[in-house]
Amino acid sequence: MMNHSNELNLAIALCQKAGEIAMKYWPTGDRQLKIEHKSDGSEVTQADRECEHMLREEIAKIYPNDGFLGEEEGESPAHSGQRRWIIDPIDGTFNYSKGLPIFATLLALEISGEIVMGVVHAPAMQETLWAEKGGGAFKNGKKNHASTCNQLSQAFFTHGGLNRTIHKGYWPAFTSLVSKTYRQKGPGDYLSFALVFEGTADLVMEIGVNPWDLAPMKILAEESGCKYSDLAGGNSIYTGDCLIANPYLYKEALECFELKKAG
Repeated sequence: MMNHSNELNLAIALCQKAGEIAMKYWPTGDRQLKIEHKSDGSEVTQADRECEHMLREEIAKIYPNDGFLGEEEGESPAHSGQRRWIIDPIDGTFNYSKGLPIFATLLALEISGEIVMGVVHAPAMQETLWAEKGGGAFKNGKKNHASTCNQLSQAFFTHGGLNRTIHKGYWPAFTSLVSKTYRQKGPGDYLSFALVFEGTADLVMEIGVNPWDLAPMKILAEESGCKYSDLAGGNSIYTGDCLIANPYLYKEALECFELKKAG
């Protein structure tokens, strides 16, 4: 197993630096935030752009041959090798623009198609999560562990935006899972995932998202002892959806999506 601790330490430091940039523009910060809308209707701010540019620039100084895939600047192929960094400079820009504290910088390293390291830094919540392949998953230095809930009827289920669930035809599957679980909440963005990694919640579903939303979540899930897949049971971050659950609940939860997808 290759060790990626150097990349992990760099990623944590740079995500924290991105958090400092974000907080300067946040509604409680000292710079005026200008909100624009992209072609898909999603929000973008100058903080998003500054954070991603800084991350690419600083990583390239140390790993000049690596590629990038980012929300704001798109794809930059690797000059050599099969390494690329996947960036979401501010996950939760809507929350960020509204003054809500649930937003984070997401950064992951992909090598030959496998996510080997990921970081999530939420500056307003003062939370940093990280994971390295084979090295465990952590939140603010404390090791994360999946929950031990073994009955779906007692499970706490978190999720993202419901409009995407409807639009993608998964509403029957979603309501089936809702009916089988004990509690459901939609904090959205990084927090829906973080609650599962630390064992507070038991499973999370996201639909209609991008690879930069999922890349660090995959390695954090796996290193926390959770099961990760897309809603078809595959292992990709590129299908636009995912289910993460503790190992006791994963199979039964996935069956809802295999059997109940509309159309």
